Amino acid sequence: MSKVIIATEKAPAAIGTYSQAVKIGTTVYLSGQIPLVPETMELVSQDFREQAEQVFKNLTAVCTAAGGELQDMVKLQIYLTDLDEFAVLNEVMAEHFTSPFPARAAIGVKQLPKGAQIEIDGILELPSTD
Repeated sequence: MSKVIIATEKAPAAIGTYSQAVKIGTTVYLSGQIPLVPETMELVSQDFREQAEQVFKNLTAVCTAAGGELQDMVKLQIYLTDLDEFAVLNEVMAEHFTSPFPARAAIGVKQLPKGAQIEIDGILELPSTD
């Protein structure tokens, strides 16, 4: 089985040596998304909620480019520079997912690229084509 590189202009371009996502069979591994606006490659704002919303927009764009949708994500890893924003994260996530929710981890970190307050990566499982 060969890997397929997923790329879309509707999400921020990679700012390093990685792909936006890599697909193997029906599984897609999404690289971390931070709250960059794709057209400007700048942070959407300094407001945590707006940053979280932008991250989910970026993830949605990559999921769509891979042939799926955000709801097809089975695992999220969420990195926060301030764990006090956990409740806001839950509110924003509830606006983007319906039950059953993906598995996830939320990890407090000291710093993220470009001064972002949140980064999310994850695994998407596409519906089988069988």
